[in-house]
Amino acid sequence: MRKGFTLIELLIVLAVIAALMAIVTPIALNAVSQAKATQVAANFRNIKSAVESYVNIERTLPSTWTSLSGYLSSIPADFNFTVDTWDTTGAATVTITYNGTVDVNKLRSVYDEINTNKQLIVRLRRWW
Repeated sequence: MRKGFTLIELLIVLAVIAALMAIVTPIALNAVSQAKATQVAANFRNIKSAVESYVNIERTLPSTWTSLSGYLSSIPADFNFTVDTWDTTGAATVTITYNGTVDVNKLRSVYDEINTNKQLIVRLRRWW
């Protein structure tokens, strides 16, 4: 009797491995996409918290990322923010925008305050 594997046995093993890879690959890609959405949502929350802290402590609106440097440990990539001036009722609007690539539906499932344009609109009110 000869030792070793037949061609049929090798082909069956390869077919089983290919079938397992076909099952596992989409699951892994979905997990990576969900992790990305979770990280972006966490950055939105951190920036929102930094802006609110800045306004409550400094009693003025932030103008640049530099003004938030003491409130954020690092500036997240692909984020921008715009600030409207105080209106006559003592309110201001801060719009935080993410310009990177992320699945918007997954992002909104993690943090539902984000709109479909990957923006978080924060309304601030003067208390002083």
